[in-house]
Amino acid sequence: MSAHIKIDAIEKSFTTAGDTSVAVAAVNVEIQRGEIFCLLGPSGCGKTTLLNMIAGFERPTKGALTITDRPITRPGPDRGVIFQSDTALFGWLTTLENVTFGPRMKGEAAKASEAKARDLIALVGLKGAESKYPRELSGGMKQRVQLARALANDPEVLLMDEPFGALDAQTRRVMQREVLKIWRETGKTIVMVTHDIDEAIVMADRIGVMSAGPGRLDTVIDVDFPRPRVRDAAFGALFERIDGLLAGVH
Repeated sequence: MSAHIKIDAIEKSFTTAGDTSVAVAAVNVEIQRGEIFCLLGPSGCGKTTLLNMIAGFERPTKGALTITDRPITRPGPDRGVIFQSDTALFGWLTTLENVTFGPRMKGEAAKASEAKARDLIALVGLKGAESKYPRELSGGMKQRVQLARALANDPEVLLMDEPFGALDAQTRRVMQREVLKIWRETGKTIVMVTHDIDEAIVMADRIGVMSAGPGRLDTVIDVDFPRPRVRDAAFGALFERIDGLLAGVH
């Protein structure tokens, strides 16, 4: 079976004032259809840069990226992106209008796009908030709107850049459960950036552990615990193993 997303010898360099720095170097990984793959590592290790290249926001300096064997050269409706910041929502649009925005831009009929949006709003637990503006929503509710908006275009892949990083611990866990519920119902491939080891173990089928200077994908770890994940001795042992990898202890 061919990979859903294939990252082949990717390198990304940036040049500023004549100086070139390598942000991501020699990354190779294949992400399978329907899996949750977490990119885990410290700030500055290139996680977001790599995610941006999968999204098509950045072009690699070297190497190749494909989705279902198609080269990734630009953003596309086959990839939905969920950002950490809730400023990604359109503040002048209601919840319903934010979620229908993408389908309407694609020319989908208003009645059909609204019906689908209402179903998605209910799916993410926001039924009754269709007429609310972002300023009237909590941080967790805004992230739910982002999730519904991304799903409205029925993408093959959801790309999530630390989507729960700004939330309090309780809301963060609620959102993790919500995303896992939606993943079970939709079978989407999810690539998620996080710097939180606990979150990566809770969410992922596999964890790509990245190191900085330049960013490299050193280790890919299978998380073969049944869901929902219990923070037991095996969970703790994997946490310590990953913590050791991030600290440079092998």
